[in-house]
Amino acid sequence: MAKDLLFEIGIEEIPARFMEPALNQLAQLMRDALAEAGLKYENLQTYGTPRRIALVIDQLDEVQPDRETESKGPAVKAAYDTDGQPTRALLGFCRSQGIEPQDVLTKEIKGVEYVYALKKIKGGHTAEMLPQMLASAVHKIYFPKPMRWGYNEMRFARPIRWLVLLFGQDVLPLELAGVQAGRFSRGHRFLGSDHVEIKEPTLYFDTLQKQYVIVDQSVRREKIWQQIQAVAKIAGGTVKPDEELLSELVYILEYPTALLGRFDNKYLEIPQELVVTPMREHQRYFPVYDAAGEMLLPNFITVRNGNSDHLDVVAAGNEKVLAARLADAAFFWNEDCRHKLADNAPRLAHIVFHEKLGTLEAKVQRIAKIAAAIAEKLGFSTADKQDTQRAAELAKCDLVSNAVYEFTELQGIMGEYYAKNDGETVQVAAAIREHYLPRFAGDGLPKTNAGIALALADRIDSLAGFFSQRMIPTGSQDPYALRRAAIGVCQIIIQYKLPLDLAELSKLALSLYDVPQEAAQDETLQALAAFFRQRVDNMLSDEGVSYDVINAAAALPFAVPLTNYRKAHALADFKHDAAFAQLMAGYNRAFNLLKNVRELYDVDAALFETPAEHDLFAAENAAADAVRQALAAEDYPAALRALAAIRPQIDAFFEAVLIMAEDAKVRSNRLGLLQKLVALSAGLGDLAKLA
Repeated sequence: MAKDLLFEIGIEEIPARFMEPALNQLAQLMRDALAEAGLKYENLQTYGTPRRIALVIDQLDEVQPDRETESKGPAVKAAYDTDGQPTRALLGFCRSQGIEPQDVLTKEIKGVEYVYALKKIKGGHTAEMLPQMLASAVHKIYFPKPMRWGYNEMRFARPIRWLVLLFGQDVLPLELAGVQAGRFSRGHRFLGSDHVEIKEPTLYFDTLQKQYVIVDQSVRREKIWQQIQAVAKIAGGTVKPDEELLSELVYILEYPTALLGRFDNKYLEIPQELVVTPMREHQRYFPVYDAAGEMLLPNFITVRNGNSDHLDVVAAGNEKVLAARLADAAFFWNEDCRHKLADNAPRLAHIVFHEKLGTLEAKVQRIAKIAAAIAEKLGFSTADKQDTQRAAELAKCDLVSNAVYEFTELQGIMGEYYAKNDGETVQVAAAIREHYLPRFAGDGLPKTNAGIALALADRIDSLAGFFSQRMIPTGSQDPYALRRAAIGVCQIIIQYKLPLDLAELSKLALSLYDVPQEAAQDETLQALAAFFRQRVDNMLSDEGVSYDVINAAAALPFAVPLTNYRKAHALADFKHDAAFAQLMAGYNRAFNLLKNVRELYDVDAALFETPAEHDLFAAENAAADAVRQALAAEDYPAALRALAAIRPQIDAFFEAVLIMAEDAKVRSNRLGLLQKLVALSAGLGDLAKLA
């Protein structure tokens, strides 16, 4: 027989960002616990609202199945004495297992016999096991900022106010933080009852919906989005998808109702981001755009936690709050526009970038020099070089503006607006915004030449500075987002196929800091190279390149990310070539023969004894020229094809000669031929690592 289970933890409003991880943890903890107990069920699902975390299990076994367990004891030779009598070791084992010596079994493992205790355990009743199982799971849920309340020792996201624990129609005994489980839940804080009886788990959702609580978060999500779209349509506009905001609303509402609000048209005259940011970040509103999704309309959509009563009053209240925030935004914009963006530059001298890395003014000066080097290396035009330098001078100036001080997420974005307002070139203005790109996974990349140079320079400067102070990410700790910075550098270089040498740029960046010891510089440069290499390896892995190919390419020196990236992809494609397997058979044989050879041998054609040696030598010389030319042209597939072309000569060589000949000179000469063969692939990676 089986019954449904309902477990609900009633809490004070929990932060939305805590909910999804907590639900996933509870679900996994209970799946593991039930699996360990051997209990079967049809479905297990967790649900959450701002005031409750719920677990529902369909058709959970009422009785645990009987099971057998085996416990390994001492070896047979240690379990019995010479007379065949039980030793103290066996007697102690039997006592610990609750059995008699005559009841043990013996099993052989790797030629040694051991005694075993076989115990049959009768299954217990699920109702007796569940309270402890659930309590254990609840105590294991991790929250970033747990709290204690009253005199309780228990720590949880928010105080627990009620518990529901039903197995079928029966209430199971459970106490958490002084709260006893029962069958009474609570409805909506204002619209529902605080004493809602749940007769059985199957009635849970319908009972609470009548109390203005939609328990299923997926249902709430769909309802919220449908309502938002419907309200936007009434306003004659559209709403852009915003998964982050939608996910937050799902967990701050129990009974959502969307409504439309308006704001004064005059605020459409200020930058769009200054209107949208207060709406979204401060008020959790959805902005409304025209049908094309480009022009902002003087409307917003908010979602209340309640029904449709008195929506006009709710809308008026939200409009009043937003009006005050937009008035502030307009004031900041007008104040900032009273002077030029460049006038902010002297103020950067009083803002510390990092206590060990100097001020923002010093950082701007370093960025300008690195960006100039990048512009020179990439062959920018004179106009692009000038724009790059001007953008570097202005890139951080908006950080001391009123608007960015209030809305920090608008750094760079406001700088672009101010630069345009001051009459700077289109590229300079765009580069100020673009140098922060990419900000996160999947974000766009800078598009202008100045933006590309500035984005690279800013990140390389930060990486060199923090690495020089040994503030290197370890494990999951990365307080300065250096991994993200390095990923951004590699993405930009590879996306735009930039032939930039990161070793040179890192050395330049490091020279702009005070790192006096040459040994310390070398150590920092090596650490930076390894850090960048790991980011490229991760990119290759994300693109489906196998680990053996990544490891083969990792044998190459790392300086130009684009080169390593393209060689890895060439190796990955080469593995699918028809000649790959046969070629690698000969190469691997050569690698294996040379594993213990430490001396390098010259090849003397006068010592050849067979035509196969002459043929391989000639083929190797021809291949060396072809590979060298292909590498110079950065045509890595052609270099690999040149290697594959000598496969017949390799096969014939191994068939015709004995490598380890008795004559030491002949043997050394043949080993030299193999060393020459292996050296052909040195510029493409370690082929021995290819599976």
